[in-house]
Amino acid sequence: MRKVEGLKVEGRRLKPLGLTKRRSSSTSHLSPSRGGRGRTCIFYVFFLLFSLSSFAQKQHTKMNDKQIVIYQLLPRLFGNKNTTNTPYGTIEQNGSGKFNDITDKALDGIKELHVNYVWYTGALAHASLTDYSAYGIKVDDADVVKGRAGSPYAIRDYYDVDPDLAVDVKNRMKEFEALVKRTHAKNLKVLIDFVPNHVARSYHSYAKPKNVIDFGAEDDVTKAFSARNDYYYNPGQPFAAPTSGTKQTPISVLQDGKFDENPAKATGNNVFSAQPKYDDWYETIKLNYGVDYQNSEKQYFDPIPPVWLKMRDILTYWTNKGVDGFRCDMAEMVPIAFWNWVIPQVKKVNPDLIFLGEAYNPKVYKQYLDEGKFDYLYDKVGLYDGLKKLIRNEPTADVAAIKQVWQVESAGFGKHMLRFLENHDEERIASPGFAGKAELALPAMVVSATLGAGAVMLYFGQEVGEPGKGMEGFGGDDNRTTIFDYWGVPNHQKWMNHGAFDGKQLAENEQKLRAYYQQLLKVTSTSDAVINGEIYEVPIAGNMNNRMYAFIRYSGKQRLLVVANFDRTQTLTANIEIPDQILKVKHSAPVTDLLTDRKLNIPAGTSIPVTLAPVSAQVIEF
Repeated sequence: MRKVEGLKVEGRRLKPLGLTKRRSSSTSHLSPSRGGRGRTCIFYVFFLLFSLSSFAQKQHTKMNDKQIVIYQLLPRLFGNKNTTNTPYGTIEQNGSGKFNDITDKALDGIKELHVNYVWYTGALAHASLTDYSAYGIKVDDADVVKGRAGSPYAIRDYYDVDPDLAVDVKNRMKEFEALVKRTHAKNLKVLIDFVPNHVARSYHSYAKPKNVIDFGAEDDVTKAFSARNDYYYNPGQPFAAPTSGTKQTPISVLQDGKFDENPAKATGNNVFSAQPKYDDWYETIKLNYGVDYQNSEKQYFDPIPPVWLKMRDILTYWTNKGVDGFRCDMAEMVPIAFWNWVIPQVKKVNPDLIFLGEAYNPKVYKQYLDEGKFDYLYDKVGLYDGLKKLIRNEPTADVAAIKQVWQVESAGFGKHMLRFLENHDEERIASPGFAGKAELALPAMVVSATLGAGAVMLYFGQEVGEPGKGMEGFGGDDNRTTIFDYWGVPNHQKWMNHGAFDGKQLAENEQKLRAYYQQLLKVTSTSDAVINGEIYEVPIAGNMNNRMYAFIRYSGKQRLLVVANFDRTQTLTANIEIPDQILKVKHSAPVTDLLTDRKLNIPAGTSIPVTLAPVSAQVIEF
């Protein structure tokens, strides 16, 4: 979900909600009778046994010893061939991609990039202004929907998929299941979003199993907070929709400034007033994990809050659909104690699941990995932010930021960090607001893919220089590809080539860019030095400045010298000395630039001469 800068809870910066307050003496009045708790335990033991039995009947793809490479795509945008791109256009005007558009050819094209996980963003049913009342789905209110297509992070039904993505709306779940099956048949794994912190204001599950109770259905709405409630309330105060001021859009005619919610519920970004602001997550409702934010953040985790149980069941439901992992939205806004409890529970259903957390506070990364049980966390605030400055050639850019990441910030757990240069929240590299040219990021991509053994991610269109241009609608002209609107993605559409997925409409420079990504990920995804090796920072040599960086990745099977030159004008010239302890780990190999497969005609020895043009990189095997 798009991050809100300086997000606060009642005037305080968000802090992790850990395990130290798991039990609270003030929860005794909330405990159910022993008999009730016993029946609950019996039910959930049966539920887990049933889930395990169901899983045993399913086949899940297995990963070999490879670096995880994730390809993020929004099905709504990925398969859309429509090029109309009318701002705030309807689905009829601008079109929408479908699950069925992600064909075998499309998956083959994704696999060319040496991807092994596909993150299908926005697969779940979320609030939207498109009318599906003919299929029993209530029309959403424009006052609490962002854009016509709506935010994929305002989930309307956790047990359903987005009807926009179905050719036959009545059979939308079957179309999703077929996509999962196609993906697995290509030996790719499936990631979807898990949005635990909030749901759409219009949340109601039409597709839930019979035994499932909806969020809020049993809440005591007379209490601002109760550990047994799913939501937070403003008793006696109706919800008041935010206003956009004088801004008028084509959607304004659908808005009357009203939304029937009484009492008002707290808003997703921890706003506890009855009227959120326009730049709040006003389209969402905050879920209650047993934390009383307005009373010193007291925690009530025993007995287990109802939201915990509901979310465990939701994760299990999608795991049994064949989903191989979950990208967990705004993971730090949910107590660590919940993650500590839920991730092991769901992994009993499929031990090979991965949980990837969206995280922005380096001070608690280790805590979310150790206590929270996450497999991977975003490396946004550290590596991404440092690399972005270098790509943009900002005055304060310095390769010291790269050193800070692996030697300090994620020292000892770098293999659990997800590295990326684009995702749905961030600016497109080729956009005017970022770099203006996709090739300027290639040294950064080399560093991202080789610095650690953790996961690497591409965002669809990144590999062909998608610039994110245009005033799409709610997304605005913000250097990003909109997630709120029906839209076509021009450079990606050229690669898609009307469903051929052969790239024949791409310009020569765009084809070369994609080939570079393809070669880089071919090298890193199977590199023993990257996956299993150690790292050594090369001391400053030759004319290296603070825009140039080199390091060695080495294992008993492979040695790689990685050199990145971010300088816009100066060629890097240096003689890189190789320490004896690295030379001794294996016999020498022919010195080869792996990004070009070019033998460098350098004799085996204790040093490697390097001449590297501005804004370029090398991965040299030796």
